[in-house]
Amino acid sequence: MNIFSWWQGRFTDRGKAVKLYRSGMELARKKDHPAAIQDYTTAIELSEELPDVRAMALYNRALMYLAMEDAPKATTDLKTVLDMPKAPNDIKIEAKQRLTRMKTKARMSSK
Repeated sequence: MNIFSWWQGRFTDRGKAVKLYRSGMELARKKDHPAAIQDYTTAIELSEELPDVRAMALYNRALMYLAMEDAPKATTDLKTVLDMPKAPNDIKIEAKQRLTRMKTKARMSSK
């Protein structure tokens, strides 16, 4: 990749969405969940036509919602990933496994 391609890529929707996704990951590492959610949300909005970036941002936003103990919003994001026809298979698998763990945890805590 030459410098022109790299520079041009930073201004495409994909480049902007990936930059926000990575920023969200960094904020999540710092445990700044609200700011991470904001970056993931913007990345999701920019990536309507980018199923891979959109699915990753939705999945990671779901993790942030879980960290903030907002299971309903996390569930919505995970189900959205599962309903995406062009989402990468590995992300769909992770989303399905996370939903299963959430359901198991909810059942165990209600006993």
